[in-house]
Amino acid sequence: MLHMHPLPSIVDFNHMFGSIARMKHYSVVITLIHRMESFEISPDVYTLTVLINCYCHLNRVNFGFSILATILKLGYRPTQTTLNTLLKGLCLQGNISGAVSLVEEMENNGYQPDAITCGTLLNGLCKIGQTGVAIRLLRKPEKGNFELNVVLYSTIIDNLCKDRYVTEALNLLSKMTSKGIQPNVVTYNSLVQGLCNFGRWREATTLLNEMGQRKVMPDVQTFSILVDILCKEGMLMKAKEVFDVMIQRGIDPIIVTYNSLTDVYCLQNRLDEVVKTFNMMVEKGCSPNVFSYTILINGYCKSKKIDEAKHLFHEMSNKGMIPNVVTYNTLIGGLCRVERV
Repeated sequence: MLHMHPLPSIVDFNHMFGSIARMKHYSVVITLIHRMESFEISPDVYTLTVLINCYCHLNRVNFGFSILATILKLGYRPTQTTLNTLLKGLCLQGNISGAVSLVEEMENNGYQPDAITCGTLLNGLCKIGQTGVAIRLLRKPEKGNFELNVVLYSTIIDNLCKDRYVTEALNLLSKMTSKGIQPNVVTYNSLVQGLCNFGRWREATTLLNEMGQRKVMPDVQTFSILVDILCKEGMLMKAKEVFDVMIQRGIDPIIVTYNSLTDVYCLQNRLDEVVKTFNMMVEKGCSPNVFSYTILINGYCKSKKIDEAKHLFHEMSNKGMIPNVVTYNTLIGGLCRVERV
């Protein structure tokens, strides 16, 4: 492209830079843009915004602000996207006070924060535990020039649940739906998981039923949460049915789903089912973790198959896994059970 006559337009170069940046090859983009400039091809605002984005993702926000100065020096007006990109870079660095100052500066210069501005700042505030400030910010755009959307609400709901404020998250869900904003699968997953963490199974089940009524399609996370609920409630047959539905729909269970099932099988001394589920996990390409191995070791120890348990223990070590205290306790208990003190 650099050696073509006539030269391609800057738009053609920008398409390429944008594509490479989306593939997360940020250093490559920076090198290519500098090379293009050495051929005296002038970048435009889009080019420089892509460059800012790459520096921000490489944790060099200071370079991003240098490019902003270049944009102003060239007589361009930064776009909303340019400033949102810098805002995201500050949030990625954890510099929330700097991000808030940038938003205030944007407003002073005639820019109106949009949904992306608000969402970026909300994420940043939630990550540093300032969920209360995030909720107040969520109220602020109601007087702005854009509509709040499901992503913004879901961001707050998810973080409220993670901070153990599940009741407040449910209240926010009610407020969201009263405004005609329909929750999506991410919203429901956050709430259901939050309720399950507090043992509020009945409310979690109600929400899952509500998903069906609203025709929100469950994903792998939803199914995994549901299997976990059913297992903890001792409804193993129902949990297995849900697990089978996942497979039928072509949704590959995640490690948590397998572990929930094997743990309950182990509690019921159904070693054959524990082994079968463990092997299925491996066959499906889902790598067992320390918890998975510990469950199976426990199953073998309960059945007094200590040699098999020891074999698994060594297999863990060979795979670079570090057994935890539960793994050691399980194996020691098993050895004592068969009088191999």
